Amino acid sequence: MEPFKILIAGLVTQVLPLYETTAVYCRSYLTDETAAFCIAITDEDLAFEQHMLDEEAREEGMKLRKFTGPFLERAAIQRKIAEELLKADTFLLHGSTVAVDGKAYLFTAACGTGKSTHTRLWREVFGEQAVMINDDKPFLQITQGGVIAHGSPWSGKHGLDTNTSKPLKGVCILHRGPMNQIRPMAAEEALPMLHHQSYESADAASREKVCALVNRLAHRIPLWEMDCTKEREAALVAFDAMSRG
Repeated sequence: MEPFKILIAGLVTQVLPLYETTAVYCRSYLTDETAAFCIAITDEDLAFEQHMLDEEAREEGMKLRKFTGPFLERAAIQRKIAEELLKADTFLLHGSTVAVDGKAYLFTAACGTGKSTHTRLWREVFGEQAVMINDDKPFLQITQGGVIAHGSPWSGKHGLDTNTSKPLKGVCILHRGPMNQIRPMAAEEALPMLHHQSYESADAASREKVCALVNRLAHRIPLWEMDCTKEREAALVAFDAMSRG
């Protein structure tokens, strides 16, 4: 297969894929810039990703699934880039991230809670003011000045992402509820969920690095907890609090 280069969170990576469709999947992030990192995907990489997905399914009590080669290749590329980006204080957090007026807001929750539904409400309410950074796996870069949310092609079943980077204004843990109400969270309250939703490496040193970055995130960015409905009011309640936080 033809190699290609992608630019994600400031890192230019050359990819030697097994499948032609992988470049198409990453098309919004293709670049001609000089690569600083190279990935060659092997059959062993695909087998490892299938194993990791099987382990995750067992932990969550879900049915085991056999994934396609292209899907596993995309997962392998994501893992290798996530490992490399740790060197730049950048890690992956499972959540849906939307930007309004140039500021990013990340929503995380247990699977099936409605993260994508909530950020869809933001796009409905704010229209062209709202930009979907990533609907599933944004990269967060911890800097001296704050936290930057970066888009990536790994954006879940809806494929909602933008090749852009925005300062992160807040992180919110969502719950379904009969009414819309939001409150600030202390770092100690939020950390268990943030650790659970962050990138899980197979390497012990990388896990320690991710843990440290999550802790820095929790002490640098306003944190929130919200009970929300599926009504448009939920977006307004969240934005009103988080934009002023």
